[in-house]
Amino acid sequence: MTSSTDLSAHMPADVPSGSLAAIRASFQTARATLDAFLGDESNLEAVGQFAALCEGALTSGGKLMACGNGGSMCDAMHFAEEWTGRFRGNRSALPAIAFSDPSQLTCIANDFGYDQVFARSVEAYGRPGDVLVCMSTSGGSPNAILAVQKAKEMGIKTVALLGKGGGQMKDLADLSIVVPHATTSDRIQEIHIKVLHIAIEAVERSLFPDNYAS
Repeated sequence: MTSSTDLSAHMPADVPSGSLAAIRASFQTARATLDAFLGDESNLEAVGQFAALCEGALTSGGKLMACGNGGSMCDAMHFAEEWTGRFRGNRSALPAIAFSDPSQLTCIANDFGYDQVFARSVEAYGRPGDVLVCMSTSGGSPNAILAVQKAKEMGIKTVALLGKGGGQMKDLADLSIVVPHATTSDRIQEIHIKVLHIAIEAVERSLFPDNYAS
């Protein structure tokens, strides 16, 4: 077993001041993005509407679906597992799915093109009364746009978590939440995951208040 003393021999003695400055600047940018989001009351209202849509679907026998590309797919998977597993405390499992199965995605991409990977999944799994959550830091991902369009055709409510002004999806989804201030995907996704977590918490507080009893 390697001791802590042995590990310390491989650690740099000092962190260059330039690196510390860059790290501090990154945290400050992240804080400025969150402050900008919180500074607009309509963003908080939109998160409340998002939670209400999720609660409405779950209490009426519907399910939640989520999709995105790259890091946004990771956020979609994170969103889904919080419902089927445990968020704050034990409670019954709730139906949520992320479109992230490699075999299905690559099959659809191979047969119909990558732009169709999420729309085909919506067609396969979606039903009226469900909610589709699409994440795109640009608002211009063709496969996410087509997924929203397919969902609307099927009578499925759509929520878009976006950045960089919202792009085409901003006016297409039933509810759009656009991260302000940030110009890079990482800062935008940091707000997206906060929105997802806080919406889940709001639904849990309503449906499972004992999990939040003091």
